[in-house]
Amino acid sequence: MYQQTYDPLGNVFLSTVVAAIPILVLLYFIALHRHRDSQGNVHLGISAPYAAFYGVIAAFLVSCIVFRMPLASAASAFALGSLSGFLGIIWIVLAAMFLYTMTVVTGKFEIVKESIIHISFDRRLQCVLIAFSFGAIIEGTSGFGTPVAIAGAVMVGLGFKPFQSAVLNLLANTAPVAWGAIGTPIVTLAAVSGLDQVTLSAMAGRQLPFVSVLVPFWLVSTFVKMEGGTWKEAFEVWPAALCAGASFAVMQWFASGTNEFHLMTDVVSGVFSVICTALFLRFWHPKTRFLLRAEREALAAAGKSIATATVDSTEWKYSYTTRETVYAWLPWVILILCCAIWGMPEFKKYLNNLFSSVTFSTTLLGSSFSGTLSLPVWDMPALHNLVQRMPPVAPVNAKPEVARFTINWLSAAGTGVFVAAILSGLVLRLSAVQWKAAFAQTLQRMKIPVLVIAQVLGLGFLTRYAGTDAVLGLAFTGAGFLYPFFAAYLGWLGVFLTGSDTASNALFGSLQRITAQQLNLNPILIVATNSTGGVMGKMIDAQSIMVACAACYDEPEERSHALGPIFRTIFWHSIAGAAVIGLIALLQAYVFPGMIPIPPVGK
Repeated sequence: MYQQTYDPLGNVFLSTVVAAIPILVLLYFIALHRHRDSQGNVHLGISAPYAAFYGVIAAFLVSCIVFRMPLASAASAFALGSLSGFLGIIWIVLAAMFLYTMTVVTGKFEIVKESIIHISFDRRLQCVLIAFSFGAIIEGTSGFGTPVAIAGAVMVGLGFKPFQSAVLNLLANTAPVAWGAIGTPIVTLAAVSGLDQVTLSAMAGRQLPFVSVLVPFWLVSTFVKMEGGTWKEAFEVWPAALCAGASFAVMQWFASGTNEFHLMTDVVSGVFSVICTALFLRFWHPKTRFLLRAEREALAAAGKSIATATVDSTEWKYSYTTRETVYAWLPWVILILCCAIWGMPEFKKYLNNLFSSVTFSTTLLGSSFSGTLSLPVWDMPALHNLVQRMPPVAPVNAKPEVARFTINWLSAAGTGVFVAAILSGLVLRLSAVQWKAAFAQTLQRMKIPVLVIAQVLGLGFLTRYAGTDAVLGLAFTGAGFLYPFFAAYLGWLGVFLTGSDTASNALFGSLQRITAQQLNLNPILIVATNSTGGVMGKMIDAQSIMVACAACYDEPEERSHALGPIFRTIFWHSIAGAAVIGLIALLQAYVFPGMIPIPPVGK
């Protein structure tokens, strides 16, 4: 039995610094390491697969030498992270990119692009509609980086630069994350903390709506700055930005506290936001149409006045019929429906039991590998029930940590996305050549991101089972009166380490409740803040950035080297976003405690 220790060096500060070494190594090689290319140009950051590899090596050294975790257990934890990441995350993104590529090779994506342009000719409002409102729907159905991939690819197809598409979609994929993949983070948080699920969802729904109103303005300002615009141009579309954000926030507030819709909060809020914004834009337009820098330069080169490029310009003619438009959008409708069906607990249960009559039992690497054809389970060797978390991270005499790779290949969200892709291909009537092209292009695009994501997730699981993540988390618990503020940063740290709000909640949910009780704070508030603060870490975790790179960049070399610049650009946005959540939690703890929902009696 490996019992985690949270001060292996006998000095809390030194132990915390050493626990942070793998993360610091990863950050250094992603964003700060200086090197020269073959032309002698100096760059910051190295290729993403190598940066991840160096971080993994550092994690093994710290875990095995300083924290004295057995090497076999460390290797098993890394393998579990990589395997779970493939089924839980990589599978989703691969299938989503496959569906997107199908729409490209069939030419239907061109119709989708024009239909979006027809809603609004203004580039600022396209950012809001695609990255924020549409992205939230995708987050609600599948999560785990899928909205960044799909919305990012859509924006690149509309002419946005790959870099800005990645940055903007990472910024937008914040407020909806707590209810991603049909509320998976909230379900996990309730399970590990022992608190009522609907009450935790309602608490998150009384924090994130304030951010939801802010995000469209945040997006527009960032985009306009990237394109060399002015604050006046950013502020010019405030009515539409307010409509998109406020409609989403209002529905988020109400849906999150209901028994019927709390797990579908993102989906209903995103759909409501798209409808409200589209209707609003039928009656309101900004005074001028904001164009991309390249478009403005092209107009100037042609001798045309940019000032005449008004929103109601007659040069934009929509050339497709309603039937053609609906047909082009069918793959995305199918995607949403399939993800919603796969997210239903009863349907998951049905799929997991589909082949329950076919059972087997054997050993793999000396450990049990058994189950049914529809739900095989592998107890990870040298790890399953051989790691124990200790107080104050876990209660006294806590059960050993489960370390099982559950191969839910039928009920996995990625399978739902893959089914949607296959159905979409049939609906679009792809030829054999088009099927082959879509498959080959998807594999080529995802080759490097898969390698990076697998390494980063393996690193995250290694730090979890070694206990180094808990050492970093404990550093926040000495904040006393200010703990509600730092509870947000604990969730933020968890998402940065694991790449998932769900995993962060599993990691720190129990610790947050224990700390809240020790400090006489409301556990509902503090535990929910782990998830809401965590959403701000989503934009800087390596796996999300690599998913964005995979979707937005065509060239493998560009994808591999884009991680560092994107990380450096987005990092301070992430820090500021977590501070906003921290301030909201602080105010709710001491100034507006009436905003904290009361759980049902007995829960």
